[in-house]
Amino acid sequence: MPLRWLGRDGKLLIAARMVRAFAYGFISFVLAIYLKQRGLSEIAIGAVMTLSILGGTLFTVLTAFYADRIGRRRVLILFSFLIALSGLLFAFSNHPVFFLAAALIGAMNATGYEIGPFLSIEQAILAQTGPESKRNRLFALYNMAGLLATASGTLVGGVPGWLEKIGLSPIGSFQSLFLLYTFLGLVSAWMAFSLSEGVEGGTAPLSSQRLSPLSRKRITRLSLLFSLDAFAGGFVIQSLVAYWFYTRFHVSLQTLSTLFFIAGLLTSLSFLVAARLADRIGLLETMVSTHLLSHLLLILVPLSPTFEIAVGFYLARMALSQMDVPTRQAYTVALVAPSERTAAASVTMLSRSLTQSIAPSVTGVLIQSVSAAAPFFVAAGLKGLYDLLLYFQFRKEDVAVKPATRE
Repeated sequence: MPLRWLGRDGKLLIAARMVRAFAYGFISFVLAIYLKQRGLSEIAIGAVMTLSILGGTLFTVLTAFYADRIGRRRVLILFSFLIALSGLLFAFSNHPVFFLAAALIGAMNATGYEIGPFLSIEQAILAQTGPESKRNRLFALYNMAGLLATASGTLVGGVPGWLEKIGLSPIGSFQSLFLLYTFLGLVSAWMAFSLSEGVEGGTAPLSSQRLSPLSRKRITRLSLLFSLDAFAGGFVIQSLVAYWFYTRFHVSLQTLSTLFFIAGLLTSLSFLVAARLADRIGLLETMVSTHLLSHLLLILVPLSPTFEIAVGFYLARMALSQMDVPTRQAYTVALVAPSERTAAASVTMLSRSLTQSIAPSVTGVLIQSVSAAAPFFVAAGLKGLYDLLLYFQFRKEDVAVKPATRE
């Protein structure tokens, strides 16, 4: 029997992750295009994107402090219902204020990758649902399932184009996807309700985890650099890239959905390559070398004269740009002592989320005031600066031999 070592709760969590990731896949693809159909300006669209990321960040912080006290299942159910509510608001509202509210409360993922409060709760539960010897395999399965589901979800983003052909209005064809998003939110709530009592954590207040002076110095420097990288990445999140392809080349939603499906598959496979490459040349070297090459490809995307050439450069970029994700996570925990890893990961994740949320609003201004290609150039330039700073700041850190120790 497959995964017989994994308990029922673990299987439910992986299934729930896939349901949400599938929903995020098509929503992140169509959101900017739908808002433009609703008459929003590029600046207003950027504001909605910003709030979608900020909402996820805010709920993640609240989750860290209150989930174990309120109850993990209750919190998962609550956030699932908020997903369903945000889908209804997007489907039937026609005022920008309601779109902003929906983006905030639903933590609707415009980036193409899950960044909301579910991850921290589910990862805490996952650690206790299977044998310790299988833990690495379990987390790999959890993340890979989410990535593949997100890629599959982008294919559904082409459905509005087919619905228009059979007579639905442009707005009505998009509304069907938001209703599907609402339904999947309810499915997520049902899955959370089906979890056993064994998923709950302790009720004691969370104790603060202090970093040693050396770790604090390292993580502060790393967080500042990761903030720069995330801010740069916010200029080219999936919703805005899809909007650029849609308006620049006037291609169909079906074609775009296939493009982002392939991009998602390439990203998933790149994680496996990144691990092997890091073993050969090192974590830091893998992060920097793959990133720098991907920035060159990013610059070439808006310079491409045809859709086909732009797609080639974009897919090549996606095959490289996320290879730093697993290596970045491994590098972060290697910089600190084992007892400090949770705190270090939380600090770096929060710093990335906060700065990434700012960029979409700036992107809207750039598109409307400068050009639609400007965000690509800004993102590539800032990311290149991040990689160079990261390398020269940390190339002498002997993380493999001398991890930070508590003082």
